[in-house]
Amino acid sequence: MKQKKENPYKEVLTQLIVDIFEKSKNTPLNYKQIAAKLNLGDPDSKITIADILSDESKSGKFRQIERGKFKLRQLNMYVRGKVDMTADGSAYIVPEDEFENDIYIAPRKLRQALHNDIVKVHVYERGKGRKKEGEVVEIIQRAKTDFTGTIDITNGYAFFLPDDRKMLHDIFIPLDNLNGAKKGEKVLVSIIEWPTNAKNPIGKVKNILGKKGENNTEMNAILADFGFPLSFPKEVEHEAESISDKISSDEISKRRDFREILTFTIDPFDAKDFDDAISFQKLENGNFEIGVHIADVSHYVIPETALDKEAYERATSVYLVDRVIPMLPERLSNGLCSLRPNEDKLCFSAVFEMDENATVLDQWFGRTIINSNRRFTYEEAQEIIENKEGEFAEEILKLNELAYVLRERKFKNGAISFESEEVKFNLDDKGKPIGVYTKVRKDAHKLIEDFMLLANRKVAEFIGKQGRGKNKLTFVYRFHDTPNPETLTTFSQFASRFGHKLSIKSDKETAKSLNALMSKIEGSKEQNLLTSLAVRSMAKAIYTTKSSSHYGLAFDYYTHFTSPIRRYPDVMVHRLLQFYLDGGQKVNAEHYEKMSEHSSQMEKKAAEAERASIKYKQAEFLQEQIGAEYTGIVSGVTEWGMYVEIEENKCEGMVRLRDITDDFYTLDEKNYAIIGQRKKKKYQLGDEVQIKVKKVDLEKRQIDFTLLS
Repeated sequence: MKQKKENPYKEVLTQLIVDIFEKSKNTPLNYKQIAAKLNLGDPDSKITIADILSDESKSGKFRQIERGKFKLRQLNMYVRGKVDMTADGSAYIVPEDEFENDIYIAPRKLRQALHNDIVKVHVYERGKGRKKEGEVVEIIQRAKTDFTGTIDITNGYAFFLPDDRKMLHDIFIPLDNLNGAKKGEKVLVSIIEWPTNAKNPIGKVKNILGKKGENNTEMNAILADFGFPLSFPKEVEHEAESISDKISSDEISKRRDFREILTFTIDPFDAKDFDDAISFQKLENGNFEIGVHIADVSHYVIPETALDKEAYERATSVYLVDRVIPMLPERLSNGLCSLRPNEDKLCFSAVFEMDENATVLDQWFGRTIINSNRRFTYEEAQEIIENKEGEFAEEILKLNELAYVLRERKFKNGAISFESEEVKFNLDDKGKPIGVYTKVRKDAHKLIEDFMLLANRKVAEFIGKQGRGKNKLTFVYRFHDTPNPETLTTFSQFASRFGHKLSIKSDKETAKSLNALMSKIEGSKEQNLLTSLAVRSMAKAIYTTKSSSHYGLAFDYYTHFTSPIRRYPDVMVHRLLQFYLDGGQKVNAEHYEKMSEHSSQMEKKAAEAERASIKYKQAEFLQEQIGAEYTGIVSGVTEWGMYVEIEENKCEGMVRLRDITDDFYTLDEKNYAIIGQRKKKKYQLGDEVQIKVKKVDLEKRQIDFTLLS
């Protein structure tokens, strides 16, 4: 049989046909129409075009939608997505359309795009089985233009060396843009331009952060790096200072008065902002009236003011190891809105009538005025719970009993209990870590938590159950999705290595067996590892107007109502709740969805900044321990090494594969292990190992260990 001779112009012609479809917005065409548009009148060309359409329909490029008429299967030759840089200067684009595969971009085709930028990419490799490649044609949105790092000045030139490992370009700083910065200082730099053919962007120094290695400098660098401002604009401070602290009798008359009812706060010993209080009274019918009173931030922070815009931009307070960067100026967060004892305070409250079984028989939401009788620390309240005596012991013990019932009910309904040990540092007066301890959550913490959960849930239910379909009221929910089955299966296989069986047939069953696992491993050496892996296999909770359920808590409706001093979504919730209580109609969902998305992003950044500050303190703590030997647990594996978490102080560092000299080790990704190629020795996630602290790089917040045989 004679083989069909390959037409050398076929590839070129195929691309021209694709262009025709793209230009005509993918209108269906037959081979004659395409030939006419390409000005090809000869019979051979027409036959070749017909052949290409037929052949490439089989391979998936075109689609025959009616006899003889074709269109492009995918018009999407341009894709929008986010840049994910790799260490060698190339990148992958993660498309916004989640069904698309990642697109590889060679370094020279990145065209000045930086890590996490949103870009438009021209995709030109769509062959079967080959990875897609492309080039950046437009930078739609820069992820960031401000970077922290160090100034280097030589021979009349100034360059800025970024801390960010994913920022692979040094920034050129003209000498008159130095803003007083000296060689070796840590600074915040802003990119001001990037000429088309220039290798490096041009920037200017925005802030001098201080001397490298000093606590203040490094903490400010972490904040600046994640885009959190280091101070409040003058206008915002001025607005906050000019708010009166007098509560008018007119204002009091509009509110429900709780000043004569027993009310107290329970908070950490070092807390300065008390944004929630609990009131308690026994009713004549034998039931209890319990009020969850939340600082009425929305009374003071009015939409469209400088104060409100700043709070929205920040979206959250940031908790670093040694400081809090508040969402609101101190005048509000530690003053006007802080529910300090023996002071009249304005609140937004959720008040419940409950029986002995913690069943809510009646509820009320609205604005109140309170006067807290006492400020308890968690430790003081815990002592009363344990010793069954002390100030307001009777009330605290009853609240604790009711909280226990709420908790039991929550777990029975399928909530998941993740208790991991929280690492805290003892710091000296210069902020240097002199010790590490783990924070244990006891009944006093859980008591407050369970009543806050109740208020959050009941507020969400109250709004969420009103209206159906199009008439559903717009509200901001805290949504937590069900876990991805694939990641759950992987986690379940891993847990089975430690002898723990998980049942993941249904969401309810998953929750039940995860809880059984969590209580079984409490206090064991693998607790932290399994808890953090379980948390990682869960979806992340977000703010949204679209869904109201919370899988981890097993609530159909859930929101954040209880912390408006430190979370902007709670401020939105207060405003919406009051608006609907006043008989307001449904508000614009798109507007609130956009604000919710921003809040979710800022929450993620705040968590990353907090983690970076912990990493820094861990590195600083171990800097004094070079050569010290510890027992650790393998907490992560990568192709270049394994992470080990020290058991006694929870500091995590890396054993690099090149430093394990008894064999050549490679990663076995599927089994979370690294394996020696000759002797087949295996180090697996969760294994106990002996290590020695080898080296600490404070700037990179990196800790290196060596393995002791």
